[in-house]
Amino acid sequence: MTIGIWVLGDQLSASQAALCSSSPEDSRVLLVESNSVLSNRAYHQQKLVLVWSAMRHFAADLGAHGWRVDYHESDCFSDVLPNWLASHQITELRIMEPEDRGFRAAIERLHFPVPLVWLPSNAFLWSREDFAAWASGYKQLRMELFYREGRRRFGVLMQPDGTGLAPLGGQWNYDHDNRKSPPKGLRGPDPLWFQPDGITGAVIEKVRQLNHARQAQGLASLPGDLEPFGWGVSRREALQVLDHFIATRLAGFGPYQDAMVTGEPTLWHALLSPYLNIGLLHPLEVICRLEQAGLELQVPLASLEGVIRQLLGWREYTHGLYHWFGPGYGQLNHFRASQPLPPWFEQLGGSGLACLDTVLGEVRGRGYAHHIQRLMVLANYGLLAGLDPQALTAWFHASFIDGFDWVMQTNVLGMGVYADGGRLASKPYAASGNYIRRMSTYCQNCRYDPKQRSGADACPFNSLYWDFLARHEPELRGNPRMALVLKQLQKLPAEELEAVRHAAAIHRAAMLAPPT
Repeated sequence: MTIGIWVLGDQLSASQAALCSSSPEDSRVLLVESNSVLSNRAYHQQKLVLVWSAMRHFAADLGAHGWRVDYHESDCFSDVLPNWLASHQITELRIMEPEDRGFRAAIERLHFPVPLVWLPSNAFLWSREDFAAWASGYKQLRMELFYREGRRRFGVLMQPDGTGLAPLGGQWNYDHDNRKSPPKGLRGPDPLWFQPDGITGAVIEKVRQLNHARQAQGLASLPGDLEPFGWGVSRREALQVLDHFIATRLAGFGPYQDAMVTGEPTLWHALLSPYLNIGLLHPLEVICRLEQAGLELQVPLASLEGVIRQLLGWREYTHGLYHWFGPGYGQLNHFRASQPLPPWFEQLGGSGLACLDTVLGEVRGRGYAHHIQRLMVLANYGLLAGLDPQALTAWFHASFIDGFDWVMQTNVLGMGVYADGGRLASKPYAASGNYIRRMSTYCQNCRYDPKQRSGADACPFNSLYWDFLARHEPELRGNPRMALVLKQLQKLPAEELEAVRHAAAIHRAAMLAPPT
């Protein structure tokens, strides 16, 4: 009897559930590098390199630790599975539950000749069952409540208070200390990038050839720049990135985590999400390491709590919601938005707006933008312009190095464009150009004026913002968190509001033009 273990491309952990269910002596491990992933979605070239190179490195690491590993490159999974199962006399196939629902459905369509055993995922701190038990007790699933429960449950940043445990420092949340605008000349520490080794170089060449083949068939090129590629591709390198973050960026993470600076795409951000999302790091080990090192190094609590909240709070929360909300969530469209994505989204530049083109350029170069760039520039534009939420979510999934369905559905549909009508966020996160002017340096080099609402030189974020409020005023009126801005809308003179809405209409029509 030989147990087969199929390790998927985002499950690259030696402690993942399927591997832990067996041993090298009675098991055989399969990894499949399949080109079929491109049949449904054209991924950023660096995302393909990251996952495929990490899979190859992981297979080698497993082999070095005594596992019998078979690594196959194929055009589709079904070309590999039947022969592999038969040739190695596999009597049972074990797979850890994928995080993305669609991948499990695709696997189940393969019709295995042996029993298929799904192992519950252990890639997150909260199991899906534990999250469901928590969620069932609330009408409104707010992240702050979930985050506090996670701090208590896992004993993170807690201290005795005589009767039990209280948050370290006496506060749960230091958000108010972590929203500073960028001062002139703000620069963050240099990020840690790696030179591609021979394995990664071979994958880079493979992706290059796949892209040439697509072009020869008349298909659009894969998005993004293939090189320079500097992401880590092994657990050893992922741990180095974690250590580098702690040594050079953790203490400064808090104050400017919402700032956006031209020429500084990473600032003090951790750059850990790609490694967490494919299994090279586990969230609990990262949180424990951050807490231990942060307290030893006397890191400002606002910075330490801020980064832990993103991991123990937001990441676990959005993953839990993805499974709690179920498959119908991905099709929600509260505002009935239907505008197609502008061509410059696919081209990753050419909008004419400095903020958008700066962020899109950074996505083109590395497949990365930090959380405020994603929320308050890209998704905010999608919300205000009425972009089709499903198309925008698919674009985020394909374009970002850390993109998966479970990440992007809740982040884009829920937090970004309010397509779920408030199941995740308590209000639409709509903002005018004034927010971008305050929290970034982008407006300094833009042809548009962030202080104007209408006219040829007015920032499109302004006209789109007031037009969005006017278009959806009836349904926004019932949200108490929107009361103040709706009062401001009502104070706009009719002539000015008409001019603003005319400017918004002109911009939306221009979105369909080819990129400049």
